[in-house]
Amino acid sequence: MTARLNSLSIAILCWITVLGLVRCQKVPSLQILPAASVQRKPVGASLLLTCRPDVPDSALISDLRWSDNRNMTIPPKAAGQSSPPIYTESIASGQALALIFNSLQESMAGVYYCAASYSVTEQLGASVSVETYVAITWKDAPEDQRPILGDDYIVRCEVTANPPATVDWLRNGDPIKSSGRYVIENRGLLIRNVSESDDGLYTCRAAVISTGELAKRVIRVEVQIKPEVQKLPLVLDAVEGQSFSYLCNATGKPVPEFQWIKKSTQQNVVDIDRFSVNALTGQLDISRVEQDDHDTYSCVAKNAAGISESTTKLNVLIRPKILEFMNITVPEDSDAVLACRAFGRPPPEITFRRFGTTEEYSVGLQVSDDRIVLDLDTNAERGETIGSLRIHKVDKTDDGLYDCIARNPGDVAYKVGHITVEYKPNFDNMKSLPPVYTWEQRPANLSCLAQAIPNATIEWRWNDRRVLDLYDINMKVENVGARSDLIIIPREPRYYTSYKCVATNRLGSEEHVMELREARIPDAVGQARPRSVSATSMTFDIIPPAIERGLPITAVSVQYKEEFNPDWNTALNRTWSPDSPYIVEGLRPQTSYSFRFAVRNIVGLGQWAAYVVHSTPKRSEPETPKTLHTPIQEEDEEDDAIVTSPYADHFELRWNVPVDNGEPINFYRVKFCPGSKINGVWTELEGACIEEDIQISTSYEMRDLQADTYYRIELMAHNAIGFSKPAHLLLKTARGIDVVLRVDDRALSSAAVIGIVVGCVLLLLLVIDILCCLIGNLGLLAMMCRRTKRSPSDLMGDEEKLGREDEKQPLNNGPDGDVLKSSSVEFDGRGVQIRSGEIIGKNSAV
Repeated sequence: MTARLNSLSIAILCWITVLGLVRCQKVPSLQILPAASVQRKPVGASLLLTCRPDVPDSALISDLRWSDNRNMTIPPKAAGQSSPPIYTESIASGQALALIFNSLQESMAGVYYCAASYSVTEQLGASVSVETYVAITWKDAPEDQRPILGDDYIVRCEVTANPPATVDWLRNGDPIKSSGRYVIENRGLLIRNVSESDDGLYTCRAAVISTGELAKRVIRVEVQIKPEVQKLPLVLDAVEGQSFSYLCNATGKPVPEFQWIKKSTQQNVVDIDRFSVNALTGQLDISRVEQDDHDTYSCVAKNAAGISESTTKLNVLIRPKILEFMNITVPEDSDAVLACRAFGRPPPEITFRRFGTTEEYSVGLQVSDDRIVLDLDTNAERGETIGSLRIHKVDKTDDGLYDCIARNPGDVAYKVGHITVEYKPNFDNMKSLPPVYTWEQRPANLSCLAQAIPNATIEWRWNDRRVLDLYDINMKVENVGARSDLIIIPREPRYYTSYKCVATNRLGSEEHVMELREARIPDAVGQARPRSVSATSMTFDIIPPAIERGLPITAVSVQYKEEFNPDWNTALNRTWSPDSPYIVEGLRPQTSYSFRFAVRNIVGLGQWAAYVVHSTPKRSEPETPKTLHTPIQEEDEEDDAIVTSPYADHFELRWNVPVDNGEPINFYRVKFCPGSKINGVWTELEGACIEEDIQISTSYEMRDLQADTYYRIELMAHNAIGFSKPAHLLLKTARGIDVVLRVDDRALSSAAVIGIVVGCVLLLLLVIDILCCLIGNLGLLAMMCRRTKRSPSDLMGDEEKLGREDEKQPLNNGPDGDVLKSSSVEFDGRGVQIRSGEIIGKNSAV
């Protein structure tokens, strides 16, 4: 039985093997890649079609070829022949044949066939259909277009496509519709009366719905403006033998190009020797002015939008000209001579000054600095003067620009020269810098910048050895101009040490030690205690830990939770900047809280410390509001703060929202009363007080006030529990217009009137006295001729003088213009009076 089963199993396995061999036998065929039966491409595109036999034995393939829809075989490209529009090419070592279209045309559309013989007798074939379409093409759509301001302009965008495309326009992503100044036409977008606001990017969008093709052309529209030359002066003066420059200014867009035309010859001056014109800036330069240059000239500005010109006359004069003023370079502690040579008729006088100052050096030894001497050497025949500024033992303060000034009766000429003082390197700019910090093997950058002229070369030393000689991969030197950076990766603690920067030039060398320190998180907060506590907030005073220079504290953090909650992981957090008030808000009334504090630097957050347990009080009335006005007299325990209003009839009272102590504030109450303060006691006018409740707002406009009057203001905040303690303020309104006019118009003051009357009386008496003196040698004048003359002011009494001063400034009785210290200002309902007693404020009377 077992033998029969084994025979049956062997027969089944043989049968399965035969079936597998039959199924694995390939059916010979040709594959065209890409595999799609229809290849649709735009006109002008390239196309590669590959015909590859899919047969058991590729060696039996012969006569592999491509033919078109007319059954014409497509030949391969001949050797040395330029690429034809369509040709075949054997690829994959002759195992496949490619059909190549260099540039598809509409006429090339159709069915293409690939054929081959397999094992001589079997013919294989495959076909593919090639379809073409005309893609969206921009016919006339320049990407940069420039209309002229004020003209009508068509932003050109002509499109060709087959099937035809529809065109719409966008600007800044928003569609443009034909209306008003914008009209969409076949040729493009018409903009009527172009303005500068039409500058921008426009999008011409073309779409072919049937093919789903979408194309965009972004067109930059830049509005051009016709040039306008700024009017030139009627006459421009130039100095014979000197250079001359003048800048012709013009507006326009794009920036116009300039020409200068000599009117007598209508010649462009760029064709004349010694003349040059900067076509971009309009600057006319004459290298050497001659008398023949005396003429009328026009500045002409042109751009693509138009042309403009302005005319001036060039008047040639002989004025001072500085012929030579050379920069000099001298080492520190040596002598310097700054020489300036000038020409003119008559020869000019020369002096010098530091650039940017008005004080000029005088001829000879300078009084302000005996190191400096100014010498002049004048040659009248040649019309030249040489000025020499000699400085003995120059130092760094002498480095800088100097003006050479040449003067004669015709004009003044200036030229700037420079004294460069060379000195050895120094590190004055780096002495106050803190150490450099890093941590966790982060790269640190030690930057060294030495001040020196000429520039210094810099090398770095570590433990008195050149860093470059150590070949330490953890150190890298990078030189950027006069600065040198030492980049250190502190992989070991030994790198946290001092490094020496050595700067050297030909005048000497200097060293500067820089320190690299390891940065650590800050120490724990020393102490924190509540400064003010309300039902819903606490303000803390925090004593931070000591900090290292260059490693400041960047933030202060607090964690807080209810006292009986043991889990700090559920605590709330708040972080402040170091210079802000440390306020924790959003607390619950009548709740005990635990607080702990920590500070942060660039390394991280320090340890939590300064544990504080404090309870919030129960809900209560709000805190006292704080007014937002700067007093002229600070408030003390007994007196209210005094503020002044710039207006006589109104005042805007403003305040901060106070802490609500657990219940929201629903309104504020403002009460203000006119009155006066006599001997420290405030007295209100009966029936004159105004009281009003203010909803939500934190300001209140007080109106219909009296001029030059004191008002006592009381402000309270209210919540569901009650009113806060009142905030008090004393307001002084400004004087009325009529009072100001009487004070400012001194001609209308009583002192002026009395003075005029007294002057007229004295003049009349003087005339009478002169007549008496001439006729009878009698009178005051005759007596004064025989006695010592007295000053007219001696005839005026002290009380009269004091009266005049008091009338000009009736309340400024103190030595500093203040009210006398033993007096007080009072309001009795009709006006302000001065009485002995307590003072209200330093400037209470204006």
